[in-house]
Parts: sequence; structure tokens; C-alpha cells
Amino acid sequence: MNRGVESKGGAEVKFRINKAHFPVTTLGYGRRLGLWVQGCAIRCRGCVSRDTWDAGGGWDVEPAEVVAWCDARRAQEIDGITISGGEPFEQPRALAALLEALNAWRRGLDRAFDILCYSGLPRRRIERRHPGILAMLDVLIPEPYVDGGMAGGRAPRSLWRGSDNQPLVPLTPLGRTRYDGENNAACAPRIQVSIDRGGAWFIGIPRPGDMDRLEEQARARGVILEGVSWRA
Repeated sequence: MNRGVESKGGAEVKFRINKAHFPVTTLGYGRRLGLWVQGCAIRCRGCVSRDTWDAGGGWDVEPAEVVAWCDARRAQEIDGITISGGEPFEQPRALAALLEALNAWRRGLDRAFDILCYSGLPRRRIERRHPGILAMLDVLIPEPYVDGGMAGGRAPRSLWRGSDNQPLVPLTPLGRTRYDGENNAACAPRIQVSIDRGGAWFIGIPRPGDMDRLEEQARARGVILEGVSWRA
């Protein structure tokens, strides 16, 4: 995707994003396209993606650009897209436009393709305010992240959730087939490492204390991690 591409007609809704990556193997079923939204006013304590908080960061993309990025990878083994953040529902109009475009595109695929979205908002609020958006998703993982050092912040059994208060909510038959019972949770990695754009990216849901231990072990080997997202 190109940064700062302008809509020819000026009317297309744009989505503010932090990054996009493929393949993602730690945030849902199989091999996935990952899209991280820019901007989050919730700012959960212990968040590992603080680089996505500033609404002025990242860059704007049109839904058509995201679809083109997805389509360029359709020959590869892709099972779905995960939308994370940041907080996707802080851009509801743009999120709805993106999901409409993705749903139209995936109807032409020759394999099952699910759409999973993370949110730090309460599930009931999303259901009340954004039923149209939910109708275009296969899976929702809502609720604020509760840090492991706080009451109720135990590391969850599911590899795809940050804390035990966060439910995994299948919304369609495909979502239920893939995520009821969390079919592939036992074999899925918790964190993946990717070297891209001159840096190392850690993608996934670390357990409480994982990133501190990572920094300690790196420091013991003479490697200093700078510009890390969990302290941005």
C-alpha cells in the first residue's frame, strides 16, 4: 500500500492505519493478512502496541488500496484477515467501508476466508452501536485488555486473547466452524518475529512479562532493543 494516496474523486472514506503485514500466524486461524489501525483513546495499561495510540500517526489508505494489497497475495495460502490496532471502532465509517469492500472481494475467492476484528470496547456497546459492522465480521474479540499485574488480569487460555476478560465471539457459520473450541489453538504460536522495513516486528499476544524477559535476555547478549512499541 502506498502512503498518502489521494482519492481521485475526494469522496472515498479513508482508513488511518499503522501497518499491514503478511503472513500473520499468531492472531487467528491459519495464515492471515494483518492490518493494524492507527489511533486508540482507550490506552490499556500494559498494551504492547502503544505505537498505535496516537491518532496523528500512521497514514491514510482507501478501502480499494487494502483490497488491492490483499488481492496481490491471493495466489498464496491465505485464510483470513485480522484487523487490530489501535481501536478499529474509533473509525466506524471507515471500518464499515473497508469491510464492505473486503466482503465483496472475498466472494470471488476459491477458499474460505474469515474476517476477525479486535476491539478494546465493551462487547455490549459494540452490539448496541455498530450492528451493521458486526454483520460483516466472522469473529469479534472485544473488551479492554487487563494487564497481568492487575486484578483479573490472568493470562488467558486462548492464544488469541490478551486477558481472560476478553471473549472470542464467532458471528457467522464460518466463524463458528473455525473458532468454536479454538480448533487450532494448541498448535498456533503465540508470538512470531518478522524482519521488515529495517526493524524487527513481534506479532502476537505475549504472556504477562514476556516482553520484559525478552529485553533482559537480549541485554544479557549485548543487544539493546530501542524504539519498542510497548514503551512508545
